[in-house]
Amino acid sequence: MSASPAPNPRPTVTEREAREVAEAAREQDWRKPSFAKELFLGRLRLDLIHPHPQPADEHVQRGEEFLAKLRDFCETRIDGARIEREAQIPDETINGLKDLGAFGMKIDTKYGGLGLTQVYYNKALALVGSASPAIGALLSAHQSIGVPQPLKIFGTQEQKDTFLPRCARTDISAFLLTEPDVGSDPARLATTAVPEGDDYIIDGVKLWTTNGVVADLLVVMARVPKSEGHKGGITAFVVEAASEGITVENRNAFMGLRGLENGVTRFHRVRVPAANRIGPEGAGLKIALTTLNTGRLSLPAMCVGAGKWCLKIAREWSGAREQWGRPVALHEAVGSKISFIAATTFALEAVVDLSSQMADEDRNDIRIEAALAKLYGSEMAWLMADELVQIRGGRGFETAESLRARGERAVPAEQMLRDLRINRIFEGSTEIMHLLIAREAVDTHLSVAGDLIDPDKSLSDKAKAGANAGVFYAKWLPKLVAGQGRIPGAYGEFRQEVDLSPHLRYVERGARKLARSTFYGMSRWQGRMETKQGFLGRIVDIGAELFAMSAACVRAEHLRRTGQHGREAYQLADAFCRQSRIRVEELFGRLWTNTDELDRRVVKGVLSGTYEWLEQGVVDPSGEGPWIADAAPGPARRENVHRPIR
Repeated sequence: MSASPAPNPRPTVTEREAREVAEAAREQDWRKPSFAKELFLGRLRLDLIHPHPQPADEHVQRGEEFLAKLRDFCETRIDGARIEREAQIPDETINGLKDLGAFGMKIDTKYGGLGLTQVYYNKALALVGSASPAIGALLSAHQSIGVPQPLKIFGTQEQKDTFLPRCARTDISAFLLTEPDVGSDPARLATTAVPEGDDYIIDGVKLWTTNGVVADLLVVMARVPKSEGHKGGITAFVVEAASEGITVENRNAFMGLRGLENGVTRFHRVRVPAANRIGPEGAGLKIALTTLNTGRLSLPAMCVGAGKWCLKIAREWSGAREQWGRPVALHEAVGSKISFIAATTFALEAVVDLSSQMADEDRNDIRIEAALAKLYGSEMAWLMADELVQIRGGRGFETAESLRARGERAVPAEQMLRDLRINRIFEGSTEIMHLLIAREAVDTHLSVAGDLIDPDKSLSDKAKAGANAGVFYAKWLPKLVAGQGRIPGAYGEFRQEVDLSPHLRYVERGARKLARSTFYGMSRWQGRMETKQGFLGRIVDIGAELFAMSAACVRAEHLRRTGQHGREAYQLADAFCRQSRIRVEELFGRLWTNTDELDRRVVKGVLSGTYEWLEQGVVDPSGEGPWIADAAPGPARRENVHRPIR
């Protein structure tokens, strides 16, 4: 079969077909227990996370030794202000990180990596991300979603032997999935990989390729046409970035992360050996989603680092700055913000450390926990940074360079806000994370009753599903009526000088209420449930808060038992849970009292032009041009800006 250079038209995909593609990429089975899944089903399985899992001594020693070296590197060889000013990470900094082994933190020692656990990999990202968020993104994109992680899980031994030593010490990798007209809907992927002999010929354009400008190796998702001997489907490949026919046509610039090496990459008849295919044809999306199960933890890890820095600056500034005769921290309007930052940082670190340790132990399925950590971390870190800017007042809005120029401490608070904003979009936007987590949260319900609401199922299938559902719900629903949350002495081991047991009882009651609410929503809307995205988002947000409260309490007790600031940890956990419970109550109320239906009507009016008169009186500086750039395959149209680091 010969590869043709003819254009590859973008697939026409119905809404149902898109859902089927996404569903096929999911991990279908739950072979291990999941704390978060149980939480959404109304069960507080505290035994799955308490006592807090512990890393092995050798892992701690290896991790702490590397963190010490990395801290010295951050303090002496990373100039975050220069990266922000020049919008580029200096080559010598990247090469220094290579020499340090930072590009091989998660790669096994037998391939030349450091072999760090997920826990210490995350601690390292939090540390280096505090010195430069752009460097944190560089290292994370390389190891969490770049070549090393999918090869670790799905690669052949030959692929591991070939590529992992390079990724550990010399090469930078990137992950290429998104296209100009394909974001959260991969069913419409247009990049093709046409079989030709023992190779594939790749054609297409990829957008927002983090690390793509400087990468040596690429993980590329492309659609293989179905043909004789080829199953076809979206497939993953390892591609040499210097291959003939690859052009980085643009280095993108953003609101934040100014040192990010993110580009637009064009493939024109790029020949890739079949030996570089990761897994079978058609497994690309499953590989991507499985990689992200733990890969998503890197982002909230850096959010933890952001929270710690926000707390440090808030404490130092608000203690030194005086207004009306006393430090601004002692004014309630400011003090409440500092309390929020402190309590939230504690809880977010608890969520990330717990999820990471569970990932290392591999005893639990953490797909929901990791997704919740990403969702919660990105949202709460943004709020913490926004509060810091407000605490700093006009100085929070002023750039670090300007502060330095007029003789003040160069605090990059506004930069932190800009750098964090992308986290609510990266690796699944908040809106997409709500839907992904909601799908996993209701998996048990769909497995027993899904055929009842599927319009394509026969009457006999529906009858069978109805019988199965009747058996399941007859056992499940009564368990949602009462539980340990109603027993005053429950969770007594958390009753110390500060009593956390009421919060865990609240979580237990909240989990049952959450499960009842989910069931009621499914019963009410049935097949239309997937369109109730506001409802689903609130369900997920409640679950995230309950998970964070559980993690905070378990971490506080762990720190108390191990003699590490236990009293203070209990205080912070208590503060967080009290704040979180207020948010949970509001979310529960908004499940049924909201403007969702009204909003839908207003949106229809906006799109139909009913309110177009409201747009009068302004000018639009965005100019002309298409909303989405032409991404037709073909030869390069612009100069290649690819610049490998040597």
